[in-house]
Amino acid sequence: MNPTSPTTSPVTSAFTGHGNVTFLGAGPGDPGLLTLRAVEALAGADVLIAEPEVLEVVRGHARTGVSTPELTVVDEASTTAGVPVLRDAANLVMEAARGGKRVVRAVTGDPGLDGNAGAEMLACAAEGIPFEVVPGVATAVGVPAYAGVPLRDAQGTDVRFVDARTADERCWSEVGASDGTVVVSTSLDSVAAAAGELVAAGRKPDTPLTVTIAGTTTRQRTWTATLGTIAQVFKQGKVLPSPEGHRPVIAVVGERSAPAQRDQLAWFESKPLFGWRVLVPRTKEQAASLSDQLRSYGAVPHEVPTIAVEPPRTPQQMERAVKGLVTGRYEWIAFTSVNAVKAVREKFEEYGLDARAFAGIKVAAVGEQTAAALVDFGVKPDLVPSGEQSAAGLLEDWPPYDPVFDPIDRVFLPRADIATETLVAGLIELGWEVDDVTAYRTVRASPPPADTREAIKGGGFDAVLFTSSSTVRNLVGIAGKPHNVTVIACIGPATAKTAEEHGLRVDVLSPEPSVHKLAEALADFGLRRRAAALEAGDPVTRPSERRPGARRRRTT
Repeated sequence: MNPTSPTTSPVTSAFTGHGNVTFLGAGPGDPGLLTLRAVEALAGADVLIAEPEVLEVVRGHARTGVSTPELTVVDEASTTAGVPVLRDAANLVMEAARGGKRVVRAVTGDPGLDGNAGAEMLACAAEGIPFEVVPGVATAVGVPAYAGVPLRDAQGTDVRFVDARTADERCWSEVGASDGTVVVSTSLDSVAAAAGELVAAGRKPDTPLTVTIAGTTTRQRTWTATLGTIAQVFKQGKVLPSPEGHRPVIAVVGERSAPAQRDQLAWFESKPLFGWRVLVPRTKEQAASLSDQLRSYGAVPHEVPTIAVEPPRTPQQMERAVKGLVTGRYEWIAFTSVNAVKAVREKFEEYGLDARAFAGIKVAAVGEQTAAALVDFGVKPDLVPSGEQSAAGLLEDWPPYDPVFDPIDRVFLPRADIATETLVAGLIELGWEVDDVTAYRTVRASPPPADTREAIKGGGFDAVLFTSSSTVRNLVGIAGKPHNVTVIACIGPATAKTAEEHGLRVDVLSPEPSVHKLAEALADFGLRRRAAALEAGDPVTRPSERRPGARRRRTT
């Protein structure tokens, strides 16, 4: 928290008996566009009243247990049908604030430009309920930026914003007479009508136009045309008629939206894995950083746990080893997985210990992810492989036992119930005694929901990342074999061999046994695939958009 910020000081003390309200702009859809102040306000909210379109964007930043009353649109049809009249947003906000609650009212885009938050602010002011406004990225500004359409240039082009739903004849006449950029908020099936209004008002039919739907999200799609051709473009592309015709879009009219310029500036939709649904079959705890990396490439990660981690059946051996750490039994402790770190950490907490218990003990981690888990625990590893991140790589850098410099000759190796003969044998060969202890068990996870299983088998996913042979076996076991259009990416040769044994064709092989290198390799694959389509003059499509059952081509 910034102590100098005028928005962070409590305001309720001067208004006894009332809570306060934060009117918060959640942006057009990308969760990354929330401001720091928005995140701070969400973390302190007692009640979160959000428009359905942005509820998932903001809910993740609210504290556990926050109340989220549902907004229901009350219209004439529901009243006629006998549906009880439900409280609207203003009433929900006022009721919670009167009860002394800290209320966050989240709206799409910006509170001052999108929606009708002004009426709710006036209601608060009338009752003396303190409120603040946290601006957000307005839809009419954020969506063109993500579509690669700058609204102004060095010449200072005039920019007009029009809501086609409320625009009258005078409004169309004014923007039609202007040669500046016009940003039109409308719906997909009303774009052609808005274009017609602008032409009728004086704009030339050959004026460039872009239309963007689901802007700033990985579902974003942009069409380029002119005012005179947009109806034909939608018809030829079978965009309309469509059940999604009512969905909101942002149309930008003017030279800034010229296709030649947008081809160079469309940074978002040209990401290497833009819109790809990527299956991440790992344990939930381990998938987070990988999913974040995939999102940075434009992908939509879908995490499916294939392995569940459980305590050992007989915990006595682990308990003795942890006590041995404290009493000085070991010179080294070697962690071969994030789960091993978690198991030891949980046992420490059970005994009231913390990272200080590692004082005087050398700590080894098999790779970057395991090392990061140790650092999060407060322990900086002494040894991480400089080469291959595996048991073999760890042995390459492990020092031999030296009775002069090593007062103790014993290594504690907490591991899964799956044997680690390679590491144990290598350490013994280097002169060390090893306490090879089962710290946790790995078992096959429960099957994912039916719709996920259907998407896996029916080609609903564009790619799947396999990070070990066990993830291949377990995913196929609990959910079925991925469809033949799905791109298969494997972390190493052993995993690839297991995938091929299960009838899968491996398209991507990581150059190093690292989950982040695997994600990079998939992004490179997507980039090459996109470049090949553009060079051939073909539309850029996702693997899942190919005809089901079509024969696959290998991309090298």
